[in-house]
Amino acid sequence: MTLHSRCVRLSRGALLLSALAAAALAPASALAMVAPRSDGALSPVLAELAKPAVRSKSPARQAAILSVAAEGPGGLLRQGGRVLVEVRFPQGAASSLASLREAGARIVAISRRYQTITAAVLPASLRALAGVAGVSAVGEIRSPLVAAVDCEGGSVISEGVTQLHAKAAREAFGVDGSGVTVGVLSDSFDQATTAETGATENEPIATHAANDIETGDLPGPANTCLGQEGAVNDVEDQATSADGEVFDEGRGMLQIVHDVAPGASLAFATAFKGEVSFAHNIEALASAGAKVIVDDVSYFEEPFFQDGPVAAAVNKVTSEGVTYLSAAGNNNLTDPAGNEIASWEAPAYRDSGTCPAAVTALKGFNGTHCMDFDPGAGTDPGFGIEVEPKATLTVDLQWDEPWFGVETDLDAFLLASGGQLIAQSYAENTGKGGSQKPSEIIQWKNESASPASVNLAINRYSGGASPRLKFALLENGAGVSETEYPQSNGGDVVGPTIYGHAGAASAISVAAERYTNNTAPERFSSRGPVTHYFGPVAGITEAAALNPPVTISKPDVTATDCGVTTFFAQLVASVWRFCGTSAAAPHAAGVAALMTEAAEGA
Repeated sequence: MTLHSRCVRLSRGALLLSALAAAALAPASALAMVAPRSDGALSPVLAELAKPAVRSKSPARQAAILSVAAEGPGGLLRQGGRVLVEVRFPQGAASSLASLREAGARIVAISRRYQTITAAVLPASLRALAGVAGVSAVGEIRSPLVAAVDCEGGSVISEGVTQLHAKAAREAFGVDGSGVTVGVLSDSFDQATTAETGATENEPIATHAANDIETGDLPGPANTCLGQEGAVNDVEDQATSADGEVFDEGRGMLQIVHDVAPGASLAFATAFKGEVSFAHNIEALASAGAKVIVDDVSYFEEPFFQDGPVAAAVNKVTSEGVTYLSAAGNNNLTDPAGNEIASWEAPAYRDSGTCPAAVTALKGFNGTHCMDFDPGAGTDPGFGIEVEPKATLTVDLQWDEPWFGVETDLDAFLLASGGQLIAQSYAENTGKGGSQKPSEIIQWKNESASPASVNLAINRYSGGASPRLKFALLENGAGVSETEYPQSNGGDVVGPTIYGHAGAASAISVAAERYTNNTAPERFSSRGPVTHYFGPVAGITEAAALNPPVTISKPDVTATDCGVTTFFAQLVASVWRFCGTSAAAPHAAGVAALMTEAAEGA
């Protein structure tokens, strides 16, 4: 999620939302003050978090005030009491490390290519960090999305081995993945404290990677199978999450790869330290010898309309001969009529010349230029969305301007059915101190036990262009039941949700198909295509426009999900089943390992 600011202007003021206090669909986050648009180098979220009255509260209460998820995707990534942030410089990032440390930062990663440093910092030190000489912007990092004893893979074998005909292929071609290293990127490998197995939910037994090795479900010194004695190469396994808990989803993925290609060597690196670190670890796995790399992670800020830093790393390793696979995502949604409604895109910004009253009333926001969602002759400055009970709505809005060349500043607002403002995202996108990312991300939880009808408004704060814009409802397959405009019409496009590095031409995007079905992808599997209007993000200069734009057909392949593991992720009828494109991707990676061995031995 991102927020931004602009030039000096009037304070947003203490917007009175007392009427919301009695509204069932208004969570605590709705009562947060609307802050000034500009607060130095800090993003609006971090500027609010830095305030003593906010940083002194519990992480859950902080999340409510900041309108971010308290746990799971979209929440602030944390390391203990510190939050992870990206510190951007116009130049000289590496020479500023000592100054950042003096300001209280723990350095997590550095990218000279993007002049960005990832740091862990106490909320009380945020303003000191922002005051370091040369810092142009400090932005939060949000928890990303994860798309959730024999000698043939261990005590538990995923049904995908049969569905994908992997065992038959191993026998027919004399391969098992030997000589091929498969690298996995996810949350963690062997860090979870709550990973359990057991015959029933009432008889849990703690489990770790060492247990998997003993049962043959992972390779390692205690694995008695010939050729499976090499331990997993744990390149980096220090993950964190919005609520401080990790689940070893990476270990679940590694179990699946081992089921399909039991002779393959395995490696792991976390992808949960921000985009820059994610990109670095892709290259680190390739440097460690991985010929096949697979991930199940996507960051909200990854660009829709060009390859970002993570995709650039994918492009690099694939150009060097690595096969790269990524989970397509679990973000497809269907309404009762069967329409796929998880995204909405317009070919150009249509200025309605008006906004909902609550937006117009905000001082200093230029709130009279809201997007007209009606593609026809009418005017509609609000997009209706039906949010299911207890569900968190996540709207990822982006427009087709390149990173580091953003000239249009859009803001996003969410209003209750009565017109009250309940959530907002107003990052400064433009200018030297802005994020220089064309995105706004807004989250809101329907705390009520009934569906809630809300309206999304998008206002053009500044800029004279009318860029193409798109928002995706990143709901992990559920949480939104209906939208106001459920079908493509008049040039507006509804449905596709694959984005970021999963949409890169060099990556193999993997959809999910249930192990009991061989006819169609899972309903929730994200759909394509993806269209890029600019070249890849390269350093801190804007990429050139592509003429013509490039449309990439996605997803590329389908593989099994909901196969069995020893501990992850849901206990169903005394069996642990791993569902989603997060499970499909390692199945496909195992097949890629078999194919790589066969090709190299040909």
